[in-house]
Amino acid sequence: MLVISDMMGTLTTGSPVMGLVDWVRHNQSKAQANLYMTTMLPGYYMAKRGLINWQKWGQELMVNSLGMIHQATPEKFAQVSEWAVEHNLWKLRRKDVIERLAAHARGGAKIYIASSVFEPGVQAFARRIGAQAIGTPVEYVNGRVRISSHLVSSEHKINEVLTRLKVSKIDFAYGDTMMDVPLLEHAEHPVAVYPDAKLRALALERGWEIMGSTPGKK
Repeated sequence: MLVISDMMGTLTTGSPVMGLVDWVRHNQSKAQANLYMTTMLPGYYMAKRGLINWQKWGQELMVNSLGMIHQATPEKFAQVSEWAVEHNLWKLRRKDVIERLAAHARGGAKIYIASSVFEPGVQAFARRIGAQAIGTPVEYVNGRVRISSHLVSSEHKINEVLTRLKVSKIDFAYGDTMMDVPLLEHAEHPVAVYPDAKLRALALERGWEIMGSTPGKK
């Protein structure tokens, strides 16, 4: 059995950006971390008020945040990713959903986390639950880390899953927003996890399982 889960919003309510900023504050420059937080505030308030798309803003923020890391190497970025997971994403994990994946694993299923988050970060989270990772790949150029292809999101996410795993269908899929619909549509058993309003409505319309609810989540 093959189980694929989204990460952000589905397995954790944390933020890879906040985890990365925390690493910068403690290991590189407190002033740099504070400056970055200040520059992101206007976008944050606009996204919270619905003036700009929350998810797209968050993805752009994540991509841009990689520029904070100086003298980046694969080894250093692996350490940054572990820090971000340990100090943010794992603390804010959804324990009920992770236990659901653990139950699948005990039943012999192969578990993959597929996320737009940079792949080293997805790997650091996935290791904690014995899963495999499919994330946005990165590369290192002149001491900087940057994404090396499109974000593993929406249609790109399911295409990446099907291509990497060489399958045409999956058994269970877990996601929390409309961007996860392409993934959910390829599953025999799609599960809308703490879904936003649009995904919840679609899940009810299509008879998909709904796990958890978040009042006011848009």
